[in-house]
Amino acid sequence: MKFSIDRQEHYTILTIDEEKLDSSVSPEVKSEFVTLQAEGVLRVILSLENVKYSDSSGLSALLVGNRIFSENGDFVIYGVNEHVMKLISISQLDKVINILPTKEEAIDAIFLHEIEKGLREEDQSE
Repeated sequence: MKFSIDRQEHYTILTIDEEKLDSSVSPEVKSEFVTLQAEGVLRVILSLENVKYSDSSGLSALLVGNRIFSENGDFVIYGVNEHVMKLISISQLDKVINILPTKEEAIDAIFLHEIEKGLREEDQSE
């Protein structure tokens, strides 16, 4: 699988550089999610800008990422094309996974969630 990782202080962007997110690629995506989690990454932004096609195994990989990172951090997807978004909508994953149109909005969502989390922790300590 071709992909790139951009590690920032507050989040990591995983960009899939493949046109198809299918059974030949999704096991490697899942494996990369597990590796990132093992390295202590809490917030992942997944770029699907290059992905033109997905099947059910690709959706499964998205769910794995969401499950792994939503427990203690954040998982946001951006750059989903129309075909892949239709599949996500049909399977109703858009109700479970945070999907945003642009990289900037995905980054903003990560920071907003961190601010909200900090405010909740502040309220609980008072």
